[in-house]
Amino acid sequence: MKFDKWFNKQSRLVQILLLLIPGVNWVTEVLVRWSVALRTKGLLHILLAVLVTIGGLAFGWLDLVWVLLFNHLILAK
Repeated sequence: MKFDKWFNKQSRLVQILLLLIPGVNWVTEVLVRWSVALRTKGLLHILLAVLVTIGGLAFGWLDLVWVLLFNHLILAK
């Protein structure tokens, strides 16, 4: 399933809630990042997916701010 496409189709409120709850935040980040990495097979996307898998909470909070500003995750449009 293309979780990045699914995430971007959600309302802004749902996106914010998914990124606001710490455990759900990490799961959402991992699913979206690996979905983008496997679909695009870009080196930057793969590296970002690995970094999010290891230390996803920091990226999750940064992505929360990014979603508030731009309505999509960083490098996952």
